[in-house]
Amino acid sequence: MLSSPERSRRRWPLALVAVVLVIAGVWLGGHPGWIPSGLRGAFAPQTSAEQQVQQVLDLIRSNYYRKVNTNQLVGAGLQAAVASLNDPYSHYYPPGDLGTFTAETQGPHVTGIGVSVNQVAAGLQLEEVFPDSPAAAGGLVPGDVITSVGARKLAGMTLGRQSGLVTGRAGTKVTLTVTHGGRSRKLTLTRANVSVPVAYGQIIRYHSVKLGYLEFNQGFTDGSAQELRVQVQKVIRQGAQGLILDLRDNPGGLLTQAIGVASIFIQDGTIVTTRGRHQPTYVYTAQGNAIARTTPMVVLVNRGTASSAEIVTAALQQRGRAKVIGTRTYGKGVFQETQTLPNGGLLDLTVGEFFTPDGTNLGATGVASGRSVARGPGIKPNVYVYDNPQQPGMHVLRVAERVLAGEVR
Repeated sequence: MLSSPERSRRRWPLALVAVVLVIAGVWLGGHPGWIPSGLRGAFAPQTSAEQQVQQVLDLIRSNYYRKVNTNQLVGAGLQAAVASLNDPYSHYYPPGDLGTFTAETQGPHVTGIGVSVNQVAAGLQLEEVFPDSPAAAGGLVPGDVITSVGARKLAGMTLGRQSGLVTGRAGTKVTLTVTHGGRSRKLTLTRANVSVPVAYGQIIRYHSVKLGYLEFNQGFTDGSAQELRVQVQKVIRQGAQGLILDLRDNPGGLLTQAIGVASIFIQDGTIVTTRGRHQPTYVYTAQGNAIARTTPMVVLVNRGTASSAEIVTAALQQRGRAKVIGTRTYGKGVFQETQTLPNGGLLDLTVGEFFTPDGTNLGATGVASGRSVARGPGIKPNVYVYDNPQQPGMHVLRVAERVLAGEVR
């Protein structure tokens, strides 16, 4: 989600609100177009630009040969105005499209029993059982193998067919035959909408060295920093001597979560600085309660590592906390703020730039100059590693294991 922005809930300056008022025809708890023209000046004195917008709306509503919906006209105007900024990170979400924005900030969901699987000869082996899922409630654990769904044996079917039998609409029931360690049992689960964890941790071994591998690529959504912290603590309890934080293809997300993630590994000091034309300069610092700095770590990145993921990566690299392995990151150096509009829609607008601890902006300039906002140079890894297309992901991980094991004392 390279267009998934850093988001902050701070109030906007009046200047930004004024832009919305111009485009929307000066909404003031309603639509001024509904106020008689002779009274509009008393309720909302208008600038020349506002008067032009209102005049066009009035002419269309009064003279167009077919009846028009003024709300739809205003919505289309807002979308066109935001699109004219040539900014891939700024969006207007009409009231009916807010589900898209919510999904970007609240994390992914699936409908089914709440597991991730690998295909094996007998059926589907559970790789992960999501917390608070039907599978977890039914006592399923990683390593279980689903061999039948109802009366249908899964052996010999395609993965898509197998998965299709297990998944289904929330509220419907599915009967599974599950084996583990030579034992078999049947159980019936009720499918549900399940939140997919954004963080996953496990112990991997490089020769005799135990390393904690932390997969974090779903985005910086609400609560994701705490989810990652739980996984970090888990692998440390399991004896991890070093940590691999995998941010490949992480599209970023909420700025607050980026600060939270960086604070897992950095005890104090600057994480990122933000500033904008109407934004005061603000320095975000680590929140404390970090793990021991003596635990070495590396971060895996690629061209899909963007936004908040870049903020975390840059902070860890520039503060000397981790080596970065992979290819250059995406290069997004701006952040957005959101404002709910009186029509029920939402404006998500680029309002400033962020700067890494050493003062670098990772994106292409454009906010101050008025040029199109584009991607920039991104973060340069400490160790360049290009993935093997025959085994996506594995080559970079093997290099990371070797580099990290060499730092374990």
